[in-house]
Amino acid sequence: MAQRDEKIVVSAGAGGLGAAIASESGTELGSMEEIKARGYWELVWRRFRRDKVAIGSGVFIILLIFFAFGAAPIVKDMVGHGPNDLFLYAPAVNLAGLPANPMTHVHNPNTGHSDLLVLGAANRLGQDELLRLMYGARISLEVAILSTLGVMFIGVILGSAAGYFRGWTDTIISRVTEITMAFPVLIFVISLAATVGPQLDNITLGVFPQGVITLVLIFSLFGWFYPARIMRAQVLSIREKEYVEAARMVGASDSRIIRSHVLPHLVAPMIVYSTLIVASYVLFEAGLSFLGVGIKFNASWGNLLSSAVDYYTTRPLLMLWPGLALMLTTLAFNLLGDGLRDAFDPRASHM
Repeated sequence: MAQRDEKIVVSAGAGGLGAAIASESGTELGSMEEIKARGYWELVWRRFRRDKVAIGSGVFIILLIFFAFGAAPIVKDMVGHGPNDLFLYAPAVNLAGLPANPMTHVHNPNTGHSDLLVLGAANRLGQDELLRLMYGARISLEVAILSTLGVMFIGVILGSAAGYFRGWTDTIISRVTEITMAFPVLIFVISLAATVGPQLDNITLGVFPQGVITLVLIFSLFGWFYPARIMRAQVLSIREKEYVEAARMVGASDSRIIRSHVLPHLVAPMIVYSTLIVASYVLFEAGLSFLGVGIKFNASWGNLLSSAVDYYTTRPLLMLWPGLALMLTTLAFNLLGDGLRDAFDPRASHM
């Protein structure tokens, strides 16, 4: 009798469980579809898309890239002049030497038409503030993204080699890293600009504005130590994992282990750190250009701020536009990096 009662209870429990599953899924228990396991990148995307701030930052960065590389030539054709064209006469520059206010029409002697300065003039030369902002965004993104690729390439190679091989390889790379960290980069850049800077600035590869390649080389040569230290710490942990030991036991070579088992696990920290380091290089480029040792002859957010200092009481908007662009850009990259970090490692956000 006890056995019969137990069977009835179990049957009722199973029926209740089946009814609960059917009510939640909207299907009968016997007709439920097969549940598919989610992959690693799908889980990362599901966690990332729940972060609305990070999604908004990513959208802003996409719009900024379009603003710099897609919309800038269109606006240039619409207004009828370029970012470096000069308007040395009124109303672009008044008799007191003050740049024009926003929405000022000026006569273009090259075309014979009236051109519009949407955000006014940027300086005493009467150059268009809006176009210089747009082309300055292009230069900032080119320097920051190319420098990030350079430092990550060098840092990942050296950091992975130091962490995996250890021994004398780790010792040499660690000493070189410490020397690079102690090198006075700002003094070197100022000295370089005063000596061979003009010759280096002329290296454009036929694609980039003057000064971009120079800054990318400097940032790449003296900025790789942070990613190298991060990757070294990651690889020191990865090389002790069971799957790496198993690969060694079956006779896999070091190059195959690094390629198949180490580097794939470095993708997440590489992506996260890259988004964070782009913001620092945007600020670094603007700072050097503000001091006159970065981008000198082309539009840059840094030299826009430098020239706007002369008009902070009479034309305060000239400081607002590039300052706002710098703040929003660096904030967007930092918030995107935070969102990616939480998506790749959700446990870190709760610690």
